[in-house]
Order: sequence, then C-alpha cells, then structure tokens
Amino acid sequence: MDSAVVLAIAREQGFEPYALSVRYGQRHTSELDAADRVSHALGAAAHKTVVVDLRSIGGSALTDDIDVPESGGPGIPVTYVPARNTIMLSIALGWAEVLGAADLFCGVNAVDYSGYPDCRPEFIAAFDRLANVATKAGVEGAGLRVHAPLMKMSKADIVREGLRLGVDFALTVSCYQADAKGRACGHCDACRLRAEGFAAAGVDDPTRYVG
Repeated sequence: MDSAVVLAIAREQGFEPYALSVRYGQRHTSELDAADRVSHALGAAAHKTVVVDLRSIGGSALTDDIDVPESGGPGIPVTYVPARNTIMLSIALGWAEVLGAADLFCGVNAVDYSGYPDCRPEFIAAFDRLANVATKAGVEGAGLRVHAPLMKMSKADIVREGLRLGVDFALTVSCYQADAKGRACGHCDACRLRAEGFAAAGVDDPTRYVG
C-alpha cells in the first residue's frame, strides 16, 4: 500500500513513473502480481520486475525457513531482510541511469514501521549521497535525488493520502505470508500495521483475509 501511494504522489508531482518490483525470493509472489495491477491502474509508464535470489543467503523469515511471528518484539524483527532496501534502491539506481531519470521514489516509512534500519531518514540520506558519487549521472550529470515522501507519515496518514489521490487499496497486498490469491493472514506485523492504519483513518479496510 505504501508503494502504491508513492506512485500516486509521483504522478501528482508531474513525474512519468517507471515502476520497479524485485522478486527476491520472498515467501509469495502475490505482492508482485498486485504491483503489476497497481502500476497499470495508476498509469506507470512501465513496470519491471527484476529477479535477485536473496533466499540463497537467507537470514530472514521472509527468505528462510524461519516462522513469521504474529507480533513484533524488541529489537529488529526476524522479518527484516538483510540489505533489502539497499539492494532494491541500487537496482532502481541502475535503471534510472539507463532511463536518464534523475529522481528515485521509494515507500520507506520511519513512523509506523517494524524497526527496520533501512526505513530511516539516515538510510535515505546516505543512499542519496552514494547515488551521486557512484554513478555517471551523479558525477557527470545533473545529479540524482532519492525521494521518500511517506517517511514521516503514520499509516493512517498514508491511507488518507492514498484515498485523496484515488488509490484503490483493494488492489494492494501487504501481508508477509499472503496466499496465492493475495488473501492476507491477518496476524503478521504487516497485516497489523495495515489494519490499524485503516482503523485510525476511520476507513473501511478493503483487505481480503483468509477464512
């Protein structure tokens, strides 16, 4: 749902968005199917899915034989995928250079998130600096910028912003262990944060749940 809102924000700001998804060995591909639907519905110029095998290194409940917890605990949770956002943004950075694009948008959020270190302002600022020293576009061109418009929003704020922009949240999938039809478990952290966001915004939750 966060990525869908970011796509809508980019469109509203006058950008022609090229949407990127990564099949990294996550537990299910329902979110990738949803990303394709959302990209089409919100008018992305293209939607590309890149394959990276993070399951080969494991280390996360999303890419290894580790149970997905029903609620978060202290510290960084086991659903954290090592270096995932760094890898995803690096792929986006490469594609941006090929496209001649100077702006990268991502849906990271430091308010209603699960404690992931790569969802913080410090990470985005560091990657922004990296992008401008590690690329031809950064060294010889006009430079690149990483946008994280949801960084300081609560999930309720994101819901309200999405509805303002015409995002159909029924098309989106957030669950860590959704089934093949995209139905959510209703128990994991992603489901909990999503449900709390709709409740706090006073909006009916369009999520399809198993059972």
